[in-house]
Amino acid sequence: MHKRILVTGGAGFLGSHLCDRLIEEGHDVICLDNYFTGRKKNIKHLMDCHNFELIRYDITIPIFVEVDQIYNLACPASPVHYQYNPVKTIKTSVMGAINVLGLAKRIGARVLQASTSEVYGDPNIHPQTEDYWGNVNPIGIRSCYDEGKRVAETLFFDYHRQNQVDIRVMRIFNTYGPRMHPNDGRVVSNFIVQALKGEDITIYGTGEQTRSFCYVDDLLDGMMKLMNKDDFNGPVNIGNPGEFTIKELAEQVVAMTDSGSKVVYQDLPSDDPQQRQPDITLAKAELGWEPTIDLEQGLKKTIEYFRENLD
Repeated sequence: MHKRILVTGGAGFLGSHLCDRLIEEGHDVICLDNYFTGRKKNIKHLMDCHNFELIRYDITIPIFVEVDQIYNLACPASPVHYQYNPVKTIKTSVMGAINVLGLAKRIGARVLQASTSEVYGDPNIHPQTEDYWGNVNPIGIRSCYDEGKRVAETLFFDYHRQNQVDIRVMRIFNTYGPRMHPNDGRVVSNFIVQALKGEDITIYGTGEQTRSFCYVDDLLDGMMKLMNKDDFNGPVNIGNPGEFTIKELAEQVVAMTDSGSKVVYQDLPSDDPQQRQPDITLAKAELGWEPTIDLEQGLKKTIEYFRENLD
């Protein structure tokens, strides 16, 4: 069914791919972005589409539009970017959530919050299930993001309970793919950029810490299934349960790029999680979703993108 859809953070890595998918399905899409981490080049190819509209805007300011659905993806998501201006980061999460929820309440729209596995902090249970409350430092250098996203989840469920707003909350685990920002400091883009430039591959800590990497196409499948599933609010983990050490990832990137780069080790930043792996039992049961693209397939596509787009 044709819908009018608002995507906040629509010029970012995830947001731009989401806009592509929604446009392909024939929906009218309003893309909203302030270009702090989003880039016009990510959505340039959509500018001539009759059903695509771009607004340069900051979601910390209330917005008034008429839509059927809202995907709230606006927030810097990599440590380099969200620590650049931590006060702005937490404002984006908290005030942004208040503004999209207020809009959804006024117009009766369904609204999806792109939350994060960072709500679990440095977890004491493994893998992480949705009923785990997390182990988060409220005053650390990552807190602006972690706690901002936790407060956003609180707001979503309070608006739902108090005002019957139709909410969806997804907890996104590490996602990668084309259009990642080359300087965002995330491990996949970092390693690929360093390998392609022949620079040293930088591993923080021992490299034995683990992450689970979900390719962007799989993640969007889960996101859109959640948005369009009736009578299920979440929160739900969306991520790939395949678990790899950072060292294994570095070795695979070096091999796949035929790079002469060597691995160097630096100190681990504070509050950096040691383990990260989603339990996706709930996503399988409620959404019929699980990822289908393995790490090698996803890395191949991502490396191709960076080969063509590195300045």
